[in-house]
Amino acid sequence: MKKRYPLPFYLTGAVAARAGDEMSGPALMLAGFALAGSTTDASSLLAGITISAAVGGPVLGVLLDRAARPGRLLAGALVMYAAGLGTILVGLSRLPFAVTVLIAVVTGLLGPALSGGWTSQLPRVVHGDRLLRANAFDSMTFSVASLAGPVLAGGVAETLGAPTAVVVSAMLITLALPTAWMLPARPGRTRSARTTPVISDLAAGMRIILGKPALARATLTSVIACIAQGMLTACVPLLGERVLGGAGRGAMLLSCMAVSALAASAVLARFPRSIAPDTIIWASALVQAVALALAIWSHPVVLIVAVAMAGIGDGPQLAALFAIRHREAPEHLRSQIFTTGASLKITGFALGAAVAGPVVVWSLPGALALAASMAALAAVAFFTIPSATTADPERSLDLR
Repeated sequence: MKKRYPLPFYLTGAVAARAGDEMSGPALMLAGFALAGSTTDASSLLAGITISAAVGGPVLGVLLDRAARPGRLLAGALVMYAAGLGTILVGLSRLPFAVTVLIAVVTGLLGPALSGGWTSQLPRVVHGDRLLRANAFDSMTFSVASLAGPVLAGGVAETLGAPTAVVVSAMLITLALPTAWMLPARPGRTRSARTTPVISDLAAGMRIILGKPALARATLTSVIACIAQGMLTACVPLLGERVLGGAGRGAMLLSCMAVSALAASAVLARFPRSIAPDTIIWASALVQAVALALAIWSHPVVLIVAVAMAGIGDGPQLAALFAIRHREAPEHLRSQIFTTGASLKITGFALGAAVAGPVVVWSLPGALALAASMAALAAVAFFTIPSATTADPERSLDLR
């Protein structure tokens, strides 16, 4: 008799893998600074392991969609990602720095496995009406990870050293291996039957993302919102220094945002059908825009409220995005759509941080205003893509 795969088992693995992923970025930066002695080198490592996700995500998604046992392919990706972190750490003290950055770029190709690749398997764990609530719980694992990862990185680096923080992040990712390995197989298939070229599947996935209005709108809005979030992150150290009395206290703002995102996602999990996910996507972007505009005031209490408000927008938006992808993605392209979407969001975040960096030096309020404008643009962008409602009235009845 086939054993049931419990949702708590899935969520435990997701938290471990994603906490390790969230921990790895700060840990690599701290290790890069400690071993290479340069803030430029440290940021180069983070950029290297982040930017390649744009390429790796779609390809990894195609491979997951073709696999009869996608969980085992996912487990392999986790192993290679953890091994890549270890190799980067070794390379910092033994290899030319350019080679170490190249290793980070190759490792980053597997990054979407910890986000979109994992979430794409959820419909094989939970079915029917339970999927909406499970999807909200899944989005909460990102908030938990974003809260725990940086705190763990800083704490371990402070007590045991920055290189140890990288090792611990790799260990957390490795802890998720049994959960990934045991994910349910693709129904009705004992081995992959796909014979079409990989490039054909890549093109088919992009056609689905661009061709389905609901999916295109959600993807566009979430990516632009991620650009705004990247801009906010670039502002955090200076906000901590000027408003809270120390650059290091800026990390408290990110923790505050993660806590409020987690709380908002928990409420959504309790009432999963209260608001259509399509509405949440654009409304959450507006909430983030108002929050970022409020942060310009630069008063400690107002700033904390503004960042908490940004988290209230971010958490439900992620859950709504997952719900729309699950609803719109064809089964044979589901993984690719999730990993491609994750890649686009990661790239958007990196782009936002890169653009805001020089602007922050010139004007902190100007950078926050730019971030607020970008979040507002995300909400407007949702409506620039025509809805399928007019073409197919019956389709609009199934928004929730």
